[in-house]
Amino acid sequence: MPSSLLLPQDPIVAIATAPGRGAVGIVRISGHGLERLSKALTGRVLAPRLASYTALRDGQGGAIDHGLAILFTAPHSYTGEDVLELQAHGGPVVLQLLLARCLEAAAETEPTAECPRLPYLRLAQPGEFTQRAFLNGKLDLAQAEAVADLIDAGTEAAARSAARSLGGEFSRQIDALAARIVELRTLVEATLDFPEEEIDFLERADARGRLTAIIAALAAVQEQTRQGALLREGMTVVLAGQPNVGKSSLLNALAGAELAIVTPVAGTTRDRIGQTIQIEGVPVHVVDTAGLRDPVASDDEVERIGIARSWAEIGRADTVIFLHDLTRCGELAYEAGDAAIAERLHLRDRSRVLHVFNKRDAVPAGAEPPQGLSLSALTGDGLQALRCTLLERAGWHASPEGVFIARTRHVLALQRSAQHLGLAQALAERADAVLDLLAEELRLAHNALGEITGAFSVDDLLGEVFGRFCIGK
Repeated sequence: MPSSLLLPQDPIVAIATAPGRGAVGIVRISGHGLERLSKALTGRVLAPRLASYTALRDGQGGAIDHGLAILFTAPHSYTGEDVLELQAHGGPVVLQLLLARCLEAAAETEPTAECPRLPYLRLAQPGEFTQRAFLNGKLDLAQAEAVADLIDAGTEAAARSAARSLGGEFSRQIDALAARIVELRTLVEATLDFPEEEIDFLERADARGRLTAIIAALAAVQEQTRQGALLREGMTVVLAGQPNVGKSSLLNALAGAELAIVTPVAGTTRDRIGQTIQIEGVPVHVVDTAGLRDPVASDDEVERIGIARSWAEIGRADTVIFLHDLTRCGELAYEAGDAAIAERLHLRDRSRVLHVFNKRDAVPAGAEPPQGLSLSALTGDGLQALRCTLLERAGWHASPEGVFIARTRHVLALQRSAQHLGLAQALAERADAVLDLLAEELRLAHNALGEITGAFSVDDLLGEVFGRFCIGK
């Protein structure tokens, strides 16, 4: 079909269940005026929002399968359009036959004034059902993103948080903040029309107090959002250190599984080994790397490549666990190797480096390191302290309950809003406050919040102005 015919008004169809075999598979259609198509596929008129057990028919009237057909009429559907769902047995061949039959039946349908695009039923693009839900006002942008986050959730806490965002909790907090900014901006904009009242406006309207309260409320939402972004994206932790300090053993201990080969032979780990674990519901992407030492000291080309890749992983890490061997502390060659690694690590970013001393079980009691944590990857002693430290360094200090899922773009949008509110506050504190500049900063703060939900417009302010003020008073 020519690309010029691929219009947003086209009805769309797709298999809505995951690839592979399953007990049930779903083919979903969204568009306008699907009653005729549903009758062609089932041989009967479907009552809206009622599951009907029926034959799902091919072009000759024979049954491709028997299953459930449900017709959701607009606007009471996921996309806000008519939606037809065909639930059949979840075999790939069956679902492909149903998909092909939907396209065939639509192409055979005569266009009408009510549904002129029905013959142009096409395969849905990725995310297009949810995109239509957003465009038709069924979901805002943050809720639409939460759909994907709920599907992709890697931990129970992330799934529950995504469900809260999908339910609108995050959006309601953003909308409440936006309403408070609009209300204050409305006062400022209205006062601009009456220059003689500008002198005492800030005092009479308590604009400074309102602005301070908005900034405090935004800071609370920012903190929740940072926690939600951490739940969604997690943190990357790279295990680094000299050969045979126990990096692979620590990876296995944290993961609770034998993921990496552990031997006393230096250079056993040649390439990165990664595993995602969860600590209190937070995804932690742990990467084990090849032991670090002077590449010139190795005549093994593979090991040299592994060391280079280790440094590359270190550059991408949120936290680098610099692992030391307690049993070798005091050895001149070992200490020199650690010092060389530490110098290079600290040059990159000292704040990302966490010093951890391993093999506590193999040294006399009381032989604690001068700095950092000590543990035994072999016995598990000290692992919980390491987990807690990793969460602390990631900035996690909230219970998963009450946290909504969030993305980096949400965090950045809130940061921009906070910056503009800070500038507005500085303007409001000036003795010669310039209200038009104050109004502009409030507008920019409001627009930044609107980027999160996709729900802002210049008309929003006009509605507030004319709805709240009588200019002729």
